Amino acid sequence: MYDRNGNLIVDNRPAYTVTVVPAEFDTTKLKLLSDILAIDQQELMNKINREAKYNKFAPAKVKRDVDFKTLSFIEENHEELPGVDYIVESKRAYPPNIRGSHIFGYLREISDEQLAKAGDLYRRGDIIGATGIEAQYEKYLRGEKGYNLIIVDSKGKMIGSYNDGKDDKAPLEGDDLELTIDAKVQALAESLLSNFIGAVVAIDPRDGGIIALVSKPDFNLDLLSGVTPVELWKSLIEDKNKPLFNRATLTNYPPGSTFKMILAIAALQEKFIDQNYRINCTGAFRFGNKIFKDLHVHGSTNVIEAIQRSCNVFFYQMMLKVGLDKWSEYAGMFGFGKPTGIDIMEENAGLLPSETYYNRVYGEGKWTLGYTVSLGIGQGELGVSPIQLASYAMALANQGKLYKPHVVNKIKFKKSGEIKKLDVQYKQIELHPEVWKFVREGLYRAVNLPGGTGAAARVPGVNVAGKTGTAQNPHGKDHAWFIGFAPYEDPKIAICVLVENVGFGGVYAAPIAGLCIEQYLYGEIIRNKQPKITLTKTDLEHTND
Repeated sequence: MYDRNGNLIVDNRPAYTVTVVPAEFDTTKLKLLSDILAIDQQELMNKINREAKYNKFAPAKVKRDVDFKTLSFIEENHEELPGVDYIVESKRAYPPNIRGSHIFGYLREISDEQLAKAGDLYRRGDIIGATGIEAQYEKYLRGEKGYNLIIVDSKGKMIGSYNDGKDDKAPLEGDDLELTIDAKVQALAESLLSNFIGAVVAIDPRDGGIIALVSKPDFNLDLLSGVTPVELWKSLIEDKNKPLFNRATLTNYPPGSTFKMILAIAALQEKFIDQNYRINCTGAFRFGNKIFKDLHVHGSTNVIEAIQRSCNVFFYQMMLKVGLDKWSEYAGMFGFGKPTGIDIMEENAGLLPSETYYNRVYGEGKWTLGYTVSLGIGQGELGVSPIQLASYAMALANQGKLYKPHVVNKIKFKKSGEIKKLDVQYKQIELHPEVWKFVREGLYRAVNLPGGTGAAARVPGVNVAGKTGTAQNPHGKDHAWFIGFAPYEDPKIAICVLVENVGFGGVYAAPIAGLCIEQYLYGEIIRNKQPKITLTKTDLEHTND
C-alpha cells in the first residue's frame, strides 16, 4: 500500500512458518516441539489434528513468524522431529512512524465457516483480512496461489513431482493499492492524540479522499497479523479504553455546537430569517418552566455572529422557528442518520431524531417541543461520528458536494500492470448561494475574528474556517469537538477532531486541527519559523465552547 504521495507504507516481508505433517509426526516428541515453539502441548496437538481430519499427509501450519533461533533448534533436532519442517511465507510490514490500525485493519487465520464459503480460493491456515482495508480489499490484496503438482500413492503419500515440475504455477503477489492517506499528516495526528482518547478524520473536499483517519487508543498491527495469542486478544477485548473500537467511524456522541450550521442553513434556506434578523441574547432563554443557558451574554446577534460567537440563545430560538422535522430533513441532507459509505466497512449510522422517533420512544402526544430545543445546539438525543462530521465539514467547504469518503484511490494490478482509478461518488446539496456565503462567513469569523471560539485552530499564512463544539457527557467530563476547513478561499482539507472527556472544543480539539491543517498544506510544521500566532484575551475567553 502506498500513500497519496507515493510513499510505501505497508509492505510484505518474508516470514518463516513451522509445519507438521500429521502422518509423519512422532507424537512422543510433542513436548520437545512444544518447548522449541513455546506453544502449549494441547494447543499444538489440536493444530495438528485439525489438519489430519482432512488430509494427514498435508502439512499443518503450527506456528508463524518464527525467529532464526527457533529454526536452528528445529534443524538441530531434525532427526528427532520427523514430519516437522518450515516454509517461507509473507507477512505484513508496517511503517515505524504510523500505526494506521483502524485504516489498514488486522489479519487473522481463516475460520472453518469462512473456508466453507470460500471454495477453492483459500486453504486451511491461510491468513485473510478481518477489518479495515485488509477486509474491504481482500480480493485484491490476497494475490493468487501457486501450486506444485505431485504424484501420490493410494494412501495419499507423496512419491514425487509431476512432469518434473514443468506444469507447476508460481504464486502471484497481491495487487498494489494507492491510498488517499497522507502518511505525514497521519503520523502527526496519531502523535497529537497519543495522550488522549479520541479521533481525527481529515478529508479532501475536492474528491472525498481521506487524508488521515486516527482512532486512539489503537493497537499494534504487528501483533495481529496472523494467529493472535489468546491472552493478547483477551487483553485487547477487556481493555476499558477499547483499542479495537474505531472511534473515527463508530462513536455516537452529540456533536455540540458543531451542528449549529445545520439549523442556520435550514432557517436561511426556508426563509424563516435572513442575514439581518437579530435576537437579543441575555445569556439565557426561557421556554415554559425551563431555562436554557448560554455561556455568555452576546447582546444583539444575527446568524453570522451567532455562528462566530456560538450563541446558544440564537439557536434555541431558531429551533422553535424551524421545527423538528425540517431540522431533521436538513441534517439528513448532509448525511446524518445514515452511514457515509466509507470503504473500511465498520461504521455507525448515528442517531438523527424526528417526530416519528419521539412518538416511538415516548408515545404520541407524550412529548413536547421542550424535548427538542437543545437539539438546536447539538445536544440531546442526537448521535454522530467523526467521519460524519468530517463529511459535513467537507460539504460546508465545497458548498454542497457531499462526496462518499474513501481511503483507496487506485488499484495497480500485478498481473497486467493496469492501473484502475476508483470512481468518485457524490451528491450535490442545493442551497441558495447566499446561504453558503453567510454560513461560511460565520465559520471564518469563528476562527479569525475576536470573539470567535476557534482561534486556537489558526495557521500561519492560511485562512482557516471552523466551528468548535462541546458535547455534554453524563458519565464524566465533556467531549471536545472541532470541525473546519482550509484555505477558506479554496479549500483543500476539511477536518474533524474529537477528544473525549477533556472539556471545551476550543481548548483541546481546535489546536490539533490547526496543526494537522498546517502539516498538510505546507508539508511540515512551519509555525516555529514564522511570527508567533498570538491569541488575545478576547480569543481566550471564547474558547470555552
